[in-house]
Amino acid sequence: MTRSFTVTTPIYYVNGAPHIGHAYTSVAADVMARWKRLDGFDVFFLTGTDEHGQKVEQAAIAAGTDPQSFVDRVAADFRDMAVRMNVSFDDFIRTTEPRHVAACQELWRRLAAAGHIYLGAYEGWYATRDEAFYGADELTVRPDGVRVAPTGAPVEWVTEPSYFFRLSNWTDRLLALYESEPEFIGPAGRRNEVLSFVRQGLKDLSISRTSFRWGVPVPGDPDHVMYVWWDALMNYLSALGYPDETGLMARFWPADLHLVGKEIIRFHAVFWPAFLMAAGIPLPKRVFANGWWTADGEKMSKSIGNVVEPRALADEFGVDPVRFFMLREVPFGGDGDWSRKGLITRLNVELANDLGNLAQRTLSQIARNCGGALPPSGSLTEDDEALLRQARALPLAMGAMIDRQALHEALEECWKVIRASNSFIDRQAPWTLKKQGETERMGTVLRVLVDVLRHVATVLQPFMPESMAKMLDQLGVPQDARHFVSLDVPLPDGIALPAPQGIFPRFQDPAAA
Repeated sequence: MTRSFTVTTPIYYVNGAPHIGHAYTSVAADVMARWKRLDGFDVFFLTGTDEHGQKVEQAAIAAGTDPQSFVDRVAADFRDMAVRMNVSFDDFIRTTEPRHVAACQELWRRLAAAGHIYLGAYEGWYATRDEAFYGADELTVRPDGVRVAPTGAPVEWVTEPSYFFRLSNWTDRLLALYESEPEFIGPAGRRNEVLSFVRQGLKDLSISRTSFRWGVPVPGDPDHVMYVWWDALMNYLSALGYPDETGLMARFWPADLHLVGKEIIRFHAVFWPAFLMAAGIPLPKRVFANGWWTADGEKMSKSIGNVVEPRALADEFGVDPVRFFMLREVPFGGDGDWSRKGLITRLNVELANDLGNLAQRTLSQIARNCGGALPPSGSLTEDDEALLRQARALPLAMGAMIDRQALHEALEECWKVIRASNSFIDRQAPWTLKKQGETERMGTVLRVLVDVLRHVATVLQPFMPESMAKMLDQLGVPQDARHFVSLDVPLPDGIALPAPQGIFPRFQDPAAA
C-alpha cells in the first residue's frame, strides 16, 4: 500500500511583495515534500495566497486599482517566487478562486445548521494589520498614546454586527487534544504559548465583517463577509476538493504537517482544530511554527525598508546556495538574523570547500588514474567500512530528524560524513598510493569515496536539487536510481564517468573589494 504525505505552507497574505521569510517557509516545506518523494511516499504539497480582507482592500486602494486586479498581480509574484526558488508544489491555491469560495460557504452552512454559528454584535480591539482581535490585557500603550497588539500592530475599537463561532464550547476538547497528542504543536515554546492561551478559557470568535466588502460572502446574508481567517484556513480543504471527500481529500487528508510562521500559531492550533472538530473532519497531525528572519536584529518589514528579496539573492549566489544557507544557518523553529557575510561563508567553506572540493578531488583522481571509469572495490579495511557505515546510515538518521522538522540537524548529520570523508581522503592519500604502485588499493579508496558521495548527494537532493542532480550525473548514477531504495543497489564497476566539473565555485564578494 502506498504511503501518503501531505505538507502545507501558510497561504501568504498579498498586501505586499514576497520576501526571504516567505521563501524560508516554502523551501523548508519543499525539502520535506522532496524527502518523502525520495522515500516512496505519495506526496501532496500545497502552497498559495491569502487574498481577502480589509488590509488587501486598503492596499488595492493605495495602489490605485481594484482588489481583484491587485491580488492577481501580487499572487503571480508569489507564485513566481516559489518557482524561482525551485519549490515543487503540487497545487497553488488562491482564496479568490471559485473552488475555494464554494468550500468556505459549504462549511459555513454545515456548521450553522449544526448550531455552531450564531448572529450577534462585536465590540473589541481590532488590529487591521493582523486581521485579529485582541483582549485589553494583551495590549500595550506606546508613548504616543496608540494602543498596540503584541505584534506591534496598532488597534482600534470596533463595534459591528457579527456572526460568531461558539469557540468557547471547545476549550476542554482542545486541551484534551494537546494532552493526548503532545506532538500536535511544535516547537515546544509554541506549544506552551498555545496551552497558556487556551487554559485562560476561550471566548466565542467573531467570524464575519460588515465594515468592508472584499471577502467571501456569508451564505444567506450578503451584508456580511467571512472573517479572513475562516476563509484562509479553509484553503487546506478547498485545495483537496472539499466538500467532495472522496477524491483528493480521501487520499491526502488529514494533513501530516502544517508549516506556519510563529505569529499565526494561534489560528492554526486553536481556531482551525475547533472548526474541524465542529465539522466532524479529522484534524491535521502536526502544526509546526518556524521563526522569523531579521535584519540587524529587527523583523523584516517593508515599512522599515530592510526586506531581503530571495530572487535577487538567487540571481547573485544561485538558488541552491540560498536554499542551503536558510536551512543550515538557523535551527528550524527559531529566529535567525540575515547576514550576507554568513551566506558567503557557508557557500565558500561548506559547499565549495567541504563538499565541492571532496567531489572534485575524488573524480579528478578517477579521471586521471582510472581512465575515467568507476573502479571496482577491492578488499575493504576497517577504515573503509567505518566511513561506508556512516554514509549508509544517513537516510534513516536524517529522515528521523526531518520528521521532527530539525532540518539544521539533518544537514549537520550529513556534514559529519562529508568532514569524515575529507579526513579519509587525506589519510588514505590515493595520489600517494598511485606513486607507490598500489593501484588496486588506490581504486578501492576512490570507489569508497564515490559510494559515500552517492549517498551524500542522494540525501542532499531535497535541499539542493539542481546541484545534487549535477553531482549524481558526475557520479554516474542513472536518473531512475536516485531514490533512497536505489542506494541498496551498487553502481556497476567500470562505468564511464563524465569529466568532472566544479559544482560550487568559490564566491568573491564584490562588495568586500
